[in-house]
Amino acid sequence: MLERLNELKNAGLERIAAAETMEELQLARAALVGRKGSLTELLKEVGKVPPEERRAAGQAANEVKEILTGALDGRQEDILAEASPVEGVVDLTLPGIQPPSGGLHPVTQMCYDLNDAFRSLGFEVFSEGEITSELYAFDNLNFAPDHPARDSMDTYWLKGCEHERGAKRLCLRPHLTGASVRYLQKHGAPARFVYPGRVYRNENTDARHERAFFQYEALIVDRDYSFASGKILVKTVLDKVFGQDVEVRMRVGFFPFVEPGFEIDMRCLVCGGTGCKVCKHVGWIEVMPGGTPHPNVLKAAGLDPAVWSGFYVNIGLDRLVMMRWGVDDVRLFHSADLRFLNQFR
Repeated sequence: MLERLNELKNAGLERIAAAETMEELQLARAALVGRKGSLTELLKEVGKVPPEERRAAGQAANEVKEILTGALDGRQEDILAEASPVEGVVDLTLPGIQPPSGGLHPVTQMCYDLNDAFRSLGFEVFSEGEITSELYAFDNLNFAPDHPARDSMDTYWLKGCEHERGAKRLCLRPHLTGASVRYLQKHGAPARFVYPGRVYRNENTDARHERAFFQYEALIVDRDYSFASGKILVKTVLDKVFGQDVEVRMRVGFFPFVEPGFEIDMRCLVCGGTGCKVCKHVGWIEVMPGGTPHPNVLKAAGLDPAVWSGFYVNIGLDRLVMMRWGVDDVRLFHSADLRFLNQFR
């Protein structure tokens, strides 16, 4: 019995020392000291040895078990230490190292800040899908049948509906404005809501333009809403988002879906108004069109333009982000370059 125990000990220590992975070590543990292991089976035979040798055999078996168990535990520590990227013994009682955390994309941050600003003024946040139709993208918004925005050179039309018209002709939304009619058809007036989202235009990219970019629209529909109140709304929101006094100006502009219509500019915060490539060296940058919803748009929404009016703005979300961070090329925000984006965590 003593000889067999000694052979088992030597063979077991060799197998333990040869184990290079945790899987191999677990197999060795099960084969040696497991419930059906070699040592366990040998211990069952201790009762069969002569009485005068039984005590010594039992003590020897326990010693072998302690030796093998200690060797298994020691080899496990060695394997774990070799596999750890940290040198030396690791004190598991010490507090862990917090892994690097992610952060919101700067466009998302700006969108959330605008949501907070408009919610504080009683607006609801609305959203819809990115696929729309000619009916909502153009027809309901008073676009002329031959308007160039309907061409494939400007709008991404979905394959398979080239010969359709109206609600059956689908496209990636070229702007968010069609959502205003959809919302008013469902909820009616008075209404006060915003609708952020990504839009798509088939155009050349440069420092100020992308093919897929973000807009943020706001619409108030009410009785006798003054245009002056709309200008105050725009300035209030911009002041709150940027945390400083933002100089704005309004210029006459034409858009099919508003009457009257205006271009709303803000003083360029990248250059402070001295002129840069973002503002085309004029010190001002166009951030949103605005105006009173056109009577035909209100009619498409099922509202009487003799009763209802309001104020609409379409905020260029990407351009506001450029103003906030002083970045002069919008393409950087859409590049997915973590070297650039990690600055805004």
